[in-house]
Amino acid sequence: MPRASESISQSETSPLLPDVRDPHQVLRSGDSSSPKALHADIVDVNDGESFDKVPQTKRQLGLSSAVFLVFNRVIGTGIFATPSVILRTSGSVGVALLMWIVGALIAAMGTAVYIELGTGLPRSGGEKNYLEFIYRKPEFLTTCTYSIYAVITGSAAANSVVFGEYVIHALGGDPSRFNIRFFAVLCLTFILLLHGLASKWGVRLQNSLAMFKLVILSAIALCGFLSLAGVPAFAIKPEYERPNNFQWDRLWEGSRGDANALVTGLYNVIWSFVGYSTANYALSEVRDPVRTIKRAAPIAMSTVTVVYISINIAYFAVVSKNDILGSKRIVAALFFRNLFGEKMERALSVFIALSTLGNLLSGQFSQGRVVQELGREGLLPFSTFFSSNKPFGAPLAGLFTQYLVSVVFVVLPPPGDAYLFMISLSSYCYALINTLVSVGLLLLYTPYLRSYDWRPPFHASTVIIALFAISNLFLVIVPFISPATGSRTYEHLPYWSHVVVAFSVSAVGMVYWLFWFRWLPRKREYRLVREKVQQADGVTRCVFRKIPLTTQGTPSQADPLLS
Repeated sequence: MPRASESISQSETSPLLPDVRDPHQVLRSGDSSSPKALHADIVDVNDGESFDKVPQTKRQLGLSSAVFLVFNRVIGTGIFATPSVILRTSGSVGVALLMWIVGALIAAMGTAVYIELGTGLPRSGGEKNYLEFIYRKPEFLTTCTYSIYAVITGSAAANSVVFGEYVIHALGGDPSRFNIRFFAVLCLTFILLLHGLASKWGVRLQNSLAMFKLVILSAIALCGFLSLAGVPAFAIKPEYERPNNFQWDRLWEGSRGDANALVTGLYNVIWSFVGYSTANYALSEVRDPVRTIKRAAPIAMSTVTVVYISINIAYFAVVSKNDILGSKRIVAALFFRNLFGEKMERALSVFIALSTLGNLLSGQFSQGRVVQELGREGLLPFSTFFSSNKPFGAPLAGLFTQYLVSVVFVVLPPPGDAYLFMISLSSYCYALINTLVSVGLLLLYTPYLRSYDWRPPFHASTVIIALFAISNLFLVIVPFISPATGSRTYEHLPYWSHVVVAFSVSAVGMVYWLFWFRWLPRKREYRLVREKVQQADGVTRCVFRKIPLTTQGTPSQADPLLS
C-alpha cells in the first residue's frame, strides 16, 4: 500500500537541494542551520529577489505600485473626520496641529524600522517574518500565535461599513442597518473577485484610485490655502462664521492639560498613519525589493504627511473652531459647505467612498499575502491550499479567508459598541505587534542575539528604533488608564474590553501550538522535521514530516503533517 507521501505529486514533495550560494536557505528545523537575513555585504544583482525564490512572473509590483500600495492603505476615511476629534481632545488649533506633527514623526520612525526589517528579510509576510527571526524559541510558537493576530488586524469589516454608508449618502438614500451591510458585503465581494481572479487589474485599479485620491486631496488643500490668502472665488459663504483660527491668541485658545484627553487624541493621530508597513507584506511580489522598499515607503509617507498637514491647515482656514466643535458633521463636510454650498456634500460622499475603496483594495491585497505566507510555513491546516497561487496566479485562499472573516464581522455584530470594539481591538493588536517587533530589533544589536548576524542593507538609527518602541509601548499601556469622569469608551462594555480580548486571543495560537507541536508528538512518539519543497506553481513552501522516534527513517520517507 503506498505511503501518504507518495500520493502527492513529486513536484510538491521533493525537498529542494541545498544551495550553498543561498545564505538564507532553511532546510530542516532540526538541523544546525538557522534562518539567515540578507547581508549588506552580499552582492545581489536583483536587490534581494533571490532571497525568496518565487517565479519572476509573480513580481508584478514596481516602485510606483509599491508607493501607491502604502499611500492607499494609510489614507482611508480618517483625514475627513479625525481632525474634529483631535481638536476636541486637544482644545486648541495649535495643539491639534502639533499632535499631527508628532504623529508624523512617529510614523517616520516606524517607516525607518520597517525598511530595515524589510531589507534584511525581503519576502512577503511582514511582521510574521520578523517575529519568527527574532523570537525563535520555543520553535514555531511565534508563528502559531501571530496567525491569530494576522486575521484580526486584516479584517476589513469597519471600513467596508463606512464605504456602505457613504455610497448610500452619495445615492441620496436613507442609511439603514440592512442597506449599509448590503453595500459593505458587495464591496468585499468585488475586492475578492478582482484581486483573486484578475490581480493585475486589481493593482491597476488601486493605483488609479491612489492617484485620484492624491489629486482630490491636493485640490482640497489648495482651495483652503486660496481661501486663507483671500482669493474672492474661494471666499467663505456669508451665512457661515468666518474663522480666525490662525491669529496667535486664537491659535492656542482653549488648550487642554487633561492628560487622558491628549492621549486619546494622539492615539487617533497615530492610528491615522497606520499602513507604512503595507509594502512589507507583499515584498515577494515586488521587483528589486530591497531598492524598492528603501524608496517607496519614504516617498509614500512623506506624501501622506504633506497631505495631512496641508488638509488640516485648509480645514482650519475655512471652518471656525466653534463650528467644528459644535457640529456633529465631519469637518470635511463643513469645509465643502462653507466654500461651495450644501449641494457639494454629495460629491464629498462620492469621494470618501472611493477613498475607502482604495484603502480596502490595498489592505486586502496585502493581508491576503500574509495568510499565504502563513500557509507557506506549513503550520496551518491545509497549508498546500493556503500557500498556492492556483488557479489564477493570486493567493485566492488567503484573500477568501480575510473575506470570510470580514463578512462575518459585518453581518453578525449588532450596532453600537461592536464596530468601535473591532477598531479598538485591531489597533491594539497592531500596537502589541509593533512593540514586539521594535524591541526585538533592538535586541538584535545586543550581545544576547549577536549570533543572529543581523547586518541588513539598511540601518535605522538605534535612537529611532528605541523611540518607536516607546511610542508603541505607550499605546499598549494607555488603554489600562481609566477614562476621565463623565467619559466612556463604550456604551455597554468595560473600557478595557479590547485589551483583554487582544491578550486572550493569543491563547488560541498557544493551545494550537501545544497540541500539534508538543503534546501530540510526545504522545505518539515522533519528532517533527520541516523541509522546503517546491509547488507546481513554482513557489516554495515548507512541509512537516513525522519521524518515529523508534526508527531511523529519513524525512522523505515519513508521513507529511498539515500539508
